[in-house]
Amino acid sequence: MRKGSPWKVVPSVLTTANLFCGFYGIIAALREEFYYAAIAILVAVVFDGLDGKVARLTKSTSNFGVEYDSLADLLSFGVAPSLILYLWALEPVGRFGWLAAFIFLICGALRLARFNVQVGQSSGFHFTGLPIPAAAGMIASLILLGKDFIAFAEPKPAVILGVACGLALLMVSNIKYRSFKNIRLRGRQQPWLFLLVIPLFGLFFKPELLISMVFVLYTVSGPIEQVVAHHRLMRASRAHGV
Repeated sequence: MRKGSPWKVVPSVLTTANLFCGFYGIIAALREEFYYAAIAILVAVVFDGLDGKVARLTKSTSNFGVEYDSLADLLSFGVAPSLILYLWALEPVGRFGWLAAFIFLICGALRLARFNVQVGQSSGFHFTGLPIPAAAGMIASLILLGKDFIAFAEPKPAVILGVACGLALLMVSNIKYRSFKNIRLRGRQQPWLFLLVIPLFGLFFKPELLISMVFVLYTVSGPIEQVVAHHRLMRASRAHGV
């Protein structure tokens, strides 16, 4: 703060808020208050999105901020969701349950480590692998669905185990996911903004369903785009071959 504007401390405050939400999510899970634990994870996702944007706006990005953010993310989106997963749905399947929760955690840690190594090397328009906040948000959104939908009120351990392992694999995969860090109001990215704004009206009706849809759509968007890109490449190769 002595070197510049006091606003430069705001990103670290937001990261600390992210860390607090992850810690509270663990406390809530231990109390079997899984709905509040899920809310805490989703609020942590919001703080995680804000700290980076504020750091860029205030020109206060630093290696310290990157490392602190990663440590907070590991707790909020790795340790907390893994514990919530196990206590909420995976405990009945014994060792397979805690192994699946651990796989989610270790893949999340690997995803964060790879992101830190690639800082400054990627274009900024794509992530390699499913971002760990999106994976954690996906888990939290499934818990939220149990509030208004009876079908999700009692989690199916076998299904949740598969979801946990699937998310873990997506995090360490080479599948490209769109990044909205450098989103623009003009040009080709405008349709994406339109698609993001429309669902906000659903918050007045079924917010839990809307949140789940957003995370599901983002999670499957990477594999779908990769399949479409591969199909176009194959079609172009055949066309040139003819």
